[in-house]
Amino acid sequence: MTDRYAVVGNPINHSKSPSIHQLFAQQCAQDLAYETLEAPLDGFAEAVLTFFAKGGAGLNVTVPFKEEAWSLVSSLTPRARLAGAVNTLYRDQAGQLCGDTTDGVGLVEDIIHNHQGRIEARRVLVLGAGGAVRGVLEPLLQQRPQQLLVANRTAAKAQQLAQIFADQGPISGCGFEAIEGQFDLIINGTSASLQGELPPLPAGVLAADGWCYDLMYGAEPTPFMRWAQQQGAAKALDGLGMLVEQAAESFFIWRGVRPPTAGVIAAVRKKLLA
Repeated sequence: MTDRYAVVGNPINHSKSPSIHQLFAQQCAQDLAYETLEAPLDGFAEAVLTFFAKGGAGLNVTVPFKEEAWSLVSSLTPRARLAGAVNTLYRDQAGQLCGDTTDGVGLVEDIIHNHQGRIEARRVLVLGAGGAVRGVLEPLLQQRPQQLLVANRTAAKAQQLAQIFADQGPISGCGFEAIEGQFDLIINGTSASLQGELPPLPAGVLAADGWCYDLMYGAEPTPFMRWAQQQGAAKALDGLGMLVEQAAESFFIWRGVRPPTAGVIAAVRKKLLA
């Protein structure tokens, strides 16, 4: 019997997840179907519970429901508990609804394995203090950076995140206007790219041979990536690889099989550019 999976969000038609997971299934000879599920903004819990009641095997969760999913589940993995959000749902052997988060793992995997980058002993600047940033902080800190600074338009939000993750590594928070020093890796976790804008950054903030990574992606380089290229960044990357890698981690959680990702990233990129 074919196992059923889906990605739930609102809106959801734009999602790349069905094509990504179908490619994974083909590569790994897994019998599954993967679809989109648009939940009403006031009906997320009902949509999730109905999906599983009808035999669904697992769900990915995207905007705007990741925090609601965190509150809905009966069991959280340690990384999901700290992230305050869930993007992967499944039932355990006892039938409990469980939640995990794979976004941060996807980011680190893309930087280190797909691009042969380093986070260890590097000075890291993360822009933004919303849910997307909170979800990647623990995996970044597990790589033992020399410094991780969270900068946000509202300084208090960045400082609050730094307090939450203080026991995970050398993290601090500030407002954009208080950014000082140079950084080897700058990660844009703000939504500025969606509006075609750029977070306010001081001159000289990117170190020589520094890297820049935008959690957003598109057919064209984002404004942040273009800024990075103008600053002489050694690499200016978007979040498409992270998208595929977080999906691969979800696939592994569900199926116990880790799919190869390089060919899938290339295929999704080609389709995006077309």
